Amino acid sequence: MLGNFCYSNPTTLYFGDKALDNLKKELVHYGEKIQLVYGGGSIKKNGIYDQIISILQEAGKTIIEDGGVMPNPTIEKVYEGSKLACQNQVDLILAVGGGSVCDYAKAVSVSAYCEKDPWDTYFLQMKKVDNAVIPVGCVLTMVGTGSEMNGGAVITNHEQKLKIGRVFGPAVFPKFSILNPVFTFTVPRYQMVAGIYDIMSHILEQYFSGQDDNTSDYISEGLLKSLIYSSRIAVEHPCDYEARSNIMWIASWALNTLIAKGKSTDWMVHMLGQAVAAYTDGTHGMTLSSVSMPYYRFILPYGLKKFKRYAQHVWDVRTENKSDEEIAGEGLDRMEAYLKEIGCVMSIKDFGVTADMMEDICDSVFILKGGYHVLTREDVIRILTESLC
Repeated sequence: MLGNFCYSNPTTLYFGDKALDNLKKELVHYGEKIQLVYGGGSIKKNGIYDQIISILQEAGKTIIEDGGVMPNPTIEKVYEGSKLACQNQVDLILAVGGGSVCDYAKAVSVSAYCEKDPWDTYFLQMKKVDNAVIPVGCVLTMVGTGSEMNGGAVITNHEQKLKIGRVFGPAVFPKFSILNPVFTFTVPRYQMVAGIYDIMSHILEQYFSGQDDNTSDYISEGLLKSLIYSSRIAVEHPCDYEARSNIMWIASWALNTLIAKGKSTDWMVHMLGQAVAAYTDGTHGMTLSSVSMPYYRFILPYGLKKFKRYAQHVWDVRTENKSDEEIAGEGLDRMEAYLKEIGCVMSIKDFGVTADMMEDICDSVFILKGGYHVLTREDVIRILTESLC
């Protein structure tokens, strides 16, 4: 392990098929007014909404409803929710849904009392939060982002063609999150698979950095092997509780800051995928899968040692009579076959991207320096072009 770091995660997690029973005891810590945040209405169809409303009413809470959060939450929606929170002086924002709903809730929590434009202040300029933050709690119904146990919020600005993820500090982490794997059973297969790859991508973004013998990498390999195993079961049997519970738990540990410790971390797959999504509104996990293989094949020569290790430890590639390049390449081949097997999107053309959009999408890609190779503009164009194939 290299460097010096501090690890702290203030979120309390309640996990299991009885997890929602803990909501009432958490509510006693907050005031009367609860802003109930949710998405397009699926929680009303599957009965989760009624369960939440009943618990809130029994606790004597005043409910301020804030529905209609879209899969890629927009800054316009954040402005709307922030105004609602400020005007009603809410005491808690309760997010019921997937990662987009949780991200939105956190963005509202820091924006409600921001005296300046929160998009410019917190997402473009990345300034420190110096205003009051409204507490957030989460009831998770779809897994993938890990937003239930971190300070991240990814928000889209369609006018500026930007999709930006801001990682806020511990004050913005959810105070509590409720994780019942049964709540994920009714998620459509496409969304489930998108979440599975989002989890995998989070782990890989942190894994493919650094050359030291790092305990975080051993943890990452274990999480990846469990994810691959359980996801294959879940794709065939969506209501398999053990598989779905494992996936839900892996998602939280993939991005709760633990496996990033002692790492530089990469995150270029997210920068590429989010740029595609800013132009197409494509599903997050699927935009990541669509650019991943071209990106990883491009940077493989720069991080050959780690890619070889990945092939051996995660994909069980045999090494006899093979060069390091062959071993590493076979690992990526097995990864690609797995992505196709579970139903990931493998080309950005599936989102409507065409060759004449390359330059504009490239302009929306933020270049980061934590991975094995710092991309040039020409590199980005090449990767995006190969993602069209």
